[in-house]
Amino acid sequence: MSILIKDAAYVVTFNDRDELVENTDILIEGGKIHAIGQGLRLTPSANTQIIDARGMIVLPGLVNTHHHLYQTLFRGLPEVQGMPLFSWLTNLYEFWRHITSEAVYYGAMVGFSELLRTGCTLTTDHHYVFPRGQASDLIDTQIAAAHEIGIRFHATRGSMSFGKSAGGLPPDEVVQDEDSILRDSERLIDRYHDPSPFAMTRLALAPCSPFSVTLDLMRQSQILARKKGVMLHTHLAETIDEETFCLERYGRRPVELMEDVGWIGPDVWFAHAIHLSEREINLLASTGSGVAHCPSSNMKLGSGICPTSDLFKSGAKLGIAVDGSASNDGSNMWEEVRRAYLLNHLRYKDEGLSAYQTLKCATRGGADVLGRPDTGRLEAGKAADIILINLQDVAYAGCHDPLVSLVCCGNHSLVDTTIVNGKVVVRKGQLLTQDTEEIRKKAHQVASKIVSVQRGINQRLA
Repeated sequence: MSILIKDAAYVVTFNDRDELVENTDILIEGGKIHAIGQGLRLTPSANTQIIDARGMIVLPGLVNTHHHLYQTLFRGLPEVQGMPLFSWLTNLYEFWRHITSEAVYYGAMVGFSELLRTGCTLTTDHHYVFPRGQASDLIDTQIAAAHEIGIRFHATRGSMSFGKSAGGLPPDEVVQDEDSILRDSERLIDRYHDPSPFAMTRLALAPCSPFSVTLDLMRQSQILARKKGVMLHTHLAETIDEETFCLERYGRRPVELMEDVGWIGPDVWFAHAIHLSEREINLLASTGSGVAHCPSSNMKLGSGICPTSDLFKSGAKLGIAVDGSASNDGSNMWEEVRRAYLLNHLRYKDEGLSAYQTLKCATRGGADVLGRPDTGRLEAGKAADIILINLQDVAYAGCHDPLVSLVCCGNHSLVDTTIVNGKVVVRKGQLLTQDTEEIRKKAHQVASKIVSVQRGINQRLA
């Protein structure tokens, strides 16, 4: 299949030269970009497609570096609104212990649909809840959903081994023993991880957090990950409560704990990384460790403001992420881009990141965080993961910079076109690979059933 994107008003490449090209074409052959330039031609046939991009801006697909897809089924629960992280988690664990393979499938389909329609072409997910007595194929289910819908996907085998009875935060019903976690981690890597360039599926290992796994599991996970050549991911330095927990239990700050267990390096990325010292910021930069910045979640839970400018200027790998929908209520990458920009300027004022720098974090930056130099930029030989946005809308009138238009203007977040691996999966804002109305109905039925069960239990215990 060949695609010619014709006469794009602007192409933002995020290549090594930071080129922004006007009035140009992009030729896609198979899953790769074949050429970028003016006057490119493609003979129309059954195996070709020409997209009229006049008035459009073209970018690499956005890269979502942290999510909890199952949480799309638990949005807007009044029981947890306004709570900080630890209280929020404690209450939600009671709902999450009822999740099933069906719930994970439809939670993933909802999240993937939202991500693709808002311009995300590569996403990761951090799934760490494996309720006792439920099916153990939850990561397999997510990967199947990703294949069906057509998104490039980095699944992570998350885990919790440090339950409430041992001094951790989660209830014992949603934690697993370490041997089971490591066995399943190795099974998933062997079955699904594709280390080759342009891979559609990769695996990473992702113990949940310092307050829900043991340090031994952190050590064993990094040993297994490096043996198998996969990346490592966890939540870190998200709240002052987490910092206090680590200091009281281990006598170490969260980043210091990661140093102790070997969790620093170019194969590691952390979600949030809000409460960092200057030394810790420089450590992340010098070791090539990555950060997933989750602006909406950090605001909703009152966790703090990530030091994005300090990380960016230090040379640390910095991406943007939607986080779990229950802590931001949407899998909307454009909203995260806008809020990342605004939150950065709230903290740094006139020394904040530019619109271009913010978009670079959301594209090339996220790809670098996930170890994907084959995507996140537009140039010949890179993956054909591309989005088109129509600037010919009244919402952009009067704006004299196309990049500022994208970040600061617009009345909605749906892109015109999303291309993943050389295939058009969204056109005119509509998902082409699945029926979103059918997903909506089934997902809401599954979500309502789970919530109803736990509310019944809560009423009996009241």
